[in-house]
Amino acid sequence: MNSDQYPHLRRLRRNSTLRDMLNENRLSVSEFIYPMFVVNGTGVRTPIEPMPGVDQMSVDIAVEEAQKAMAAGVKSVLLFGIPDDKDATGSGASSPDEAVQRAVAAIKMASPETYVITDVCLCEYTDHGHCGIVNGNDVDNDATLPLLAQTAVSHAEAGADMVAPSAMMDGQVAAIREGLNEAGFSDTPVMGYSAKYASAFYGPFRIAADSAPQFGDRRAYQMAPNQGREAMREIEADLEEGADIIMVKPALAYLDVIKEASMRFDTPLAAYNVSGEYSMIAAAGQAGWIDRERAVMEVLTSIKRAGADLIITYSAIEAAQILARG
Repeated sequence: MNSDQYPHLRRLRRNSTLRDMLNENRLSVSEFIYPMFVVNGTGVRTPIEPMPGVDQMSVDIAVEEAQKAMAAGVKSVLLFGIPDDKDATGSGASSPDEAVQRAVAAIKMASPETYVITDVCLCEYTDHGHCGIVNGNDVDNDATLPLLAQTAVSHAEAGADMVAPSAMMDGQVAAIREGLNEAGFSDTPVMGYSAKYASAFYGPFRIAADSAPQFGDRRAYQMAPNQGREAMREIEADLEEGADIIMVKPALAYLDVIKEASMRFDTPLAAYNVSGEYSMIAAAGQAGWIDRERAVMEVLTSIKRAGADLIITYSAIEAAQILARG
């Protein structure tokens, strides 16, 4: 066959410098958000078994971890809290004495340039593990909204730069926006967990945050994995309620949703590379079945290629160090 009869695409792949020059999607450390689990106490760093390399940390250790992230170029963290005590209404979520609020203040004092985002939900603080007030076997949407707003305000009062409601209650963004405005935090942005799916990939997180439901599941308020158009409606609703950034969660199994959202909406788009996605790569890497570093970067690149502007990932520091090596 005459070589002139087909395109010579390999010509542009033969040289590493040319491949780099023609790179269509470049990961940047500035796009990473690093999730951290904070607990009460001092000097606590407890490994999370299904998430090798990820720990529960007391506030003092979380400050050190945030500084480590900053040194690697990761300038933003997302905080989740695990309380000592839980109750039916998740009252600890808005307490100024809980780990999240104290971690926010401590991180901002030690590392003012770190951009601190807080997860706003009740599941870690309720004794039943659901994301809101339970009435019988159902989560009461409207009774939950004031508690979410109160929690968001407590985070802003502690110094949070942004709040991120994840409970998937209808109207949560509007309730939080109103609460922040009334409390004098009109400049605090809201990142909505807009298209959050009821996913099997949350398993390791629920161990890390001790937030598994004690009965039933969350499919009555999180989206079913087979839904695509509904995700766009959820995103539209969050934007109408005042969300400044939208999110798709999980990322890897929902790249099509990320792509569709990126094409349809001009609002900044985040994607959450969740615990189960992290754990699969970590476990396979430990077993020697895959090259962990290459797999991490390939997954993060796929999320960027799908259209995400921001990537929430437990691999943030690792990926930043890989990028720094070139």
